[in-house]
Amino acid sequence: MEDDRDTLRILVATDCHLGYMEKDEIRRFDSFEAFEEICSLAKQKEVDFVLLGGDLFHENKPSRSTLVKTIEILRRYCLNDLPVKFQVVSDQTVNFPNRFGHVNYEDPHFNVGLPVFTIHGNHDDPAGVDNLSAIDILSACNLVNYFGKMDLGGSGVGQIAVHPVLVKKGTTTVALYGLGNIRDERLNRMFQTPHSVQWMRPESQEGLSVSDWFNILVLHQNRIKTNPKSAINEHFLPRFLDFVVWGHEHECLIDPQEVPGMGFHITQPGSSVATSLIDGEAKPKHVLLLEIKGNQYRPNKIPLMTVRPFEYAEVVLKDEADVDPNDQASVLEHLDKIVRNLIEKSSQPAASRSEAKLPLVRIKVDYSGFSTINPQRFGQKYVGKVANPQDILIFSKAAKKRQTTTGENIDESEKLRPEELNQQTIEALVAENNLKMEILPVDDLDIALHDFVSKDDKTAFYACLQRNLDETRKKLNSEAEKFKIEEEDIIVKVGECMQERVKEISLRSKGDTGLASSTQNLQDTIRGKSVAAESSLNTFSDDEDTRELLLGTRSTRSTAGFTRPSKDATGAARGGASKRGSGKGSLKQTTLTFSQSRSSAAIRSEEVDSSSDEDAANEVNEVVENSDPEDSFPQSGRKRPAPRGRGRARGTTTAKRGRKADTGSMPSMVMSKDDDSDEDDKPKKPPPRVTRNYGAVKRR
Repeated sequence: MEDDRDTLRILVATDCHLGYMEKDEIRRFDSFEAFEEICSLAKQKEVDFVLLGGDLFHENKPSRSTLVKTIEILRRYCLNDLPVKFQVVSDQTVNFPNRFGHVNYEDPHFNVGLPVFTIHGNHDDPAGVDNLSAIDILSACNLVNYFGKMDLGGSGVGQIAVHPVLVKKGTTTVALYGLGNIRDERLNRMFQTPHSVQWMRPESQEGLSVSDWFNILVLHQNRIKTNPKSAINEHFLPRFLDFVVWGHEHECLIDPQEVPGMGFHITQPGSSVATSLIDGEAKPKHVLLLEIKGNQYRPNKIPLMTVRPFEYAEVVLKDEADVDPNDQASVLEHLDKIVRNLIEKSSQPAASRSEAKLPLVRIKVDYSGFSTINPQRFGQKYVGKVANPQDILIFSKAAKKRQTTTGENIDESEKLRPEELNQQTIEALVAENNLKMEILPVDDLDIALHDFVSKDDKTAFYACLQRNLDETRKKLNSEAEKFKIEEEDIIVKVGECMQERVKEISLRSKGDTGLASSTQNLQDTIRGKSVAAESSLNTFSDDEDTRELLLGTRSTRSTAGFTRPSKDATGAARGGASKRGSGKGSLKQTTLTFSQSRSSAAIRSEEVDSSSDEDAANEVNEVVENSDPEDSFPQSGRKRPAPRGRGRARGTTTAKRGRKADTGSMPSMVMSKDDDSDEDDKPKKPPPRVTRNYGAVKRR
């Protein structure tokens, strides 16, 4: 591997978290100093390019100060006249889907001597309506090459195709696969769904076969298997890979580890700045210099010297002999001793560092059987001695007490520990309560809420709603094209559905057959299937003069041997009531409307019988206007009972009113004298008043 012309040199780093603690007076520059050291090492080692594994920025929307400092560092180390000794031979418009569509060092307007290739992580992933990341800003400035960006879109599992960036230097060919951060639960389902993740292999070229390519994958996902569904198993990855760069995990495991049965090695460089003060972050920070020639590689780990020292310790108070549970002073004295020892330990290797820095100190205290103390008050005495005086101590209890499966009572404080309330627990609680959404998917709302809170994306809910609306519109449009439903058909279908609903409700009201029949005839009236009113005048029971029959038809109701008002008169009067109500309420409203709109029946009958002479019409009007309720039946020969009013609208009276509504909306029907006994039970109504105002209530 001594021949430099065929050796590809790559500097690998992940999780720089630029802008972390930028408002802290002591730690605000830690992330930038570490990143500048990484770029400086790349220049010293004369690497071909820098490969970053996500989370370049700590915030999804970094501040202007963070962006300016980042651009300054990249401009200082990446823009120069040094030659680039490798080529990108793949389709760059697919690898870099931006407006320019090519690798940054090929731009004739820029002198890029140190190319940087990066994917996004979970902190700086794309968000918003335009699906943009803070890395897109650096890519538009031609400072980095942003790849591995997948546009999933919509809900469901989704499907992605991972295209490699094909790099060639001399006889060494490298296929660089990038997979930016995707929610672990979703990517987990995608890996377990056939054909959801497609790995595109390089095409055979002149003198090159698929097996000649050295395949590298860089991804940014959970690796620790605390929950299998919220992490990615190494066995999900394809077997043709040779080397995997795993981002997101901050613990530095820089030495490549072989995955049994898979044939590839994994390196985990970890973060360059301590963001979580845990045991894993206390290990020394490194970056990896990867040298590749042909199908062989050589890893070289390089320690970072500008990283702030971090010392971590765990204490179990009940195991300490010099600590009394009833004496808080002894607890404070013991903890002070541990802190002083850690500060002294961190200052020993200061000669190898660029400059002395205040150390980070964290003590995890198991206070089982003891009372806690105020961490802020404890840390006041270490201001100026440590970088984090406000959170030196963190209290916890033994985890074995929470792992019981019996009915043993657990302290409420143990149930509500903040570090135990992770996202999966909340999702499980929602699932247990069977909270089902009927319009918007739960997963989409979960993502929108996460973007709104964690990424300060104020358009997250709008984008979620808009995306689901677009999908619904597309589905409806496809169905409309399939069945070719026109607007008139939709109106007819809606009308039929409403009428069927009215019919169903009417049939459920006390099971009255007369009421059901009345409602059905009202439906027929709405549909415009009324029979011509002239047919109502062709049926009567005796041979009296036609004028007298016509007069009796217009001035009486339910008289033996005479016809009822025509269907056009009663049906039209009841049509408005049937449209406004249904069921029992519809019947009452129909009866009331008919009694209040008596003039409509007379005027409709007059319009139907327009062929009769003018004198007959005037005579009818005179009778209607001047007759009293008891004088409007001259042909009956017997006195009618007094009207019983609408107070008896229940029982038999309701049923008979239903029959009246039924027969009133039909053409004229024959009434025999045998029905006189039934007619006596019917309430007598005043004759209708003729007026041109159709449907108006009679004024008294």
